[in-house]
Amino acid sequence: MPVVWERKYMDTKEILEQVKKGDMSIDDALLSLRRQPFEELDFAKLDTHRKLRSGFHEVIYCAGKPDDYLKDIFLRMYESEGEVFGTRATGEQYELIRSVIPEISYNKVSRILKCEKPGKERSGLVAVCTAGTADIPVAEEAAETAEYFGTKVVRIYDVGVSGLHRLLSKLDDIQKANCIIAVAGMEGALASVIGGLVSNPVIAVPTSVGYGASFGGLSALLTMINSCANGVSVVNIDNGYGAGYLATQINRLAVK
Repeated sequence: MPVVWERKYMDTKEILEQVKKGDMSIDDALLSLRRQPFEELDFAKLDTHRKLRSGFHEVIYCAGKPDDYLKDIFLRMYESEGEVFGTRATGEQYELIRSVIPEISYNKVSRILKCEKPGKERSGLVAVCTAGTADIPVAEEAAETAEYFGTKVVRIYDVGVSGLHRLLSKLDDIQKANCIIAVAGMEGALASVIGGLVSNPVIAVPTSVGYGASFGGLSALLTMINSCANGVSVVNIDNGYGAGYLATQINRLAVK
């Protein structure tokens, strides 16, 4: 792989270390830094400094983006970071991106498009739990997000309150986690039950799973917001990505 291509993958700290060692010239370092803090694409401004500020580089929300824009954004992000992550993608968008990034993978359950750096280490522990099998697409979005950002994840699916013994059989694994993501539709009771059984934070994710009176996830959202269990926070309906991101922040603090 050409050296210029490799340099696109370096963050600011790596660039400075290369200059210090004498492996990169000042002119080459300046060329790399000119791409920061954002790259102008006319239709988008890629936030190439986001990882430096927050510890997480930019993620691409795929839904609704025109094909040409999406393809260019994915390619530029991949060239800049050496990896790329997109949410809410379709199978057609996967084929489009694969035409320019052959290494890209697609999970049709989570609807995530990603290409990761090899040998990535994952630390700590986050437990992702669902009330039912129908909640798994949102849970997988959360789990894959957390894994992509370096978190070790255990998946505990279909442990809703209509069969509480299923949840209790996995309690040891749940209690070991630095953070628990509870994904549930219908009445959304799973988060409250888990919140009463653990000492670490619980992130509740209401889903739009349920019959008519669930109002597309509003019933679960209100239940979770009104939880009497302590230590339960709530993200928006079907927001698996937001839950995975927040869980990673909590997990990083625990690992430190």
